[in-house]
Amino acid sequence: MDGERKYWLNAGVALALGIVVASIIFGWFFANSRKGDEAITVTGSAKRRITSDLVVWSAGISVQSAELSAAYTQLSNNIPRIKQYLLSKGISESQMTVSSISSATLKRRDSDGNETDEITGYQLSQQIEVRSNEVQKVSQIAREATELINEGILIESKSPQYYYTQIADLKIEMLGEAAKDAKERAERIAQSTGNSIGSVRSAKMGVMQITAADSTDVSDYGVYDTSTIDKDMTAVVNVSFAVN
Repeated sequence: MDGERKYWLNAGVALALGIVVASIIFGWFFANSRKGDEAITVTGSAKRRITSDLVVWSAGISVQSAELSAAYTQLSNNIPRIKQYLLSKGISESQMTVSSISSATLKRRDSDGNETDEITGYQLSQQIEVRSNEVQKVSQIAREATELINEGILIESKSPQYYYTQIADLKIEMLGEAAKDAKERAERIAQSTGNSIGSVRSAKMGVMQITAADSTDVSDYGVYDTSTIDKDMTAVVNVSFAVN
């Protein structure tokens, strides 16, 4: 009987030891397998100051007259004068595009403000668009174009629109810089906890923001400012790294 009790005692001890060892081994494998599942996600960015290399500016006139022929005569006399003014300022013919004439029929309104069928006159308008890489020159001409008013030409000058035509090439370069910034951020965070980063798990490009210089404007759909010559271009990427 003592021998049987001793047998079961030894068997129990062996079983207990086996369970402890198995638990240790399982825990070690579980910890290491879980370690490979850990990841850190960071946002990296890169910013560049860019200067517009294309300007688009439109100016034109709008005339009204009781007679359609008289309105057309006024328009056809003034558009060439605007073109000549631009030529004198150094804008070449190839940089100008003259739009087609747009017209509208003017009708009398009754005492209640409702439009009637009675025609009172005609309104004709025409635009000249300037597209040029001489950004500063055209910008100055746009500011000075009101000089034509002194010559009896009621010019309607729109605000110039400024663009940067090398965005596609610069975008690729800046996304690389943003990814590098994301990696450096992830390394600092991992090191602060005694770890290191591994391979990239996923990467997602954010929208490009092209804002006026020093502006803080952002949009979920991206910003493309055309009102200023100097702009800030910002690229953003979200990268997830494995943690070792």
